[in-house]
Amino acid sequence: MSTHSGITVDDDGVRRLLADGTEESVTWADLAEVAIRTTPEGPWKEDVFFLLVRAGGGGCAVPAGDPSADDLMNRLQSMPGFDNDAFVEAMTTPEDGLFVVWQRKP
Repeated sequence: MSTHSGITVDDDGVRRLLADGTEESVTWADLAEVAIRTTPEGPWKEDVFFLLVRAGGGGCAVPAGDPSADDLMNRLQSMPGFDNDAFVEAMTTPEDGLFVVWQRKP
């Protein structure tokens, strides 16, 4: 388990405590899709985010620069069907983009 800057990655899922006190979360069991959102904001601002989408809507966003992102990436890359090619493309794209790197099979 890792907890950094309000983000927890553990065997249950991912939780992010926001500055206003609300919480975003998704359990591994409810995870439906993982996407990577890129923006042209870098390198001085966060420009890559992991979007963890819960079945039925909602979920959790994790900035790639957050210390918990390493644990998250390790877990995601070990999931069956993870698209490493899309992951590499997302991590090397300097402009706006949305890359789906994993989807739950029906």
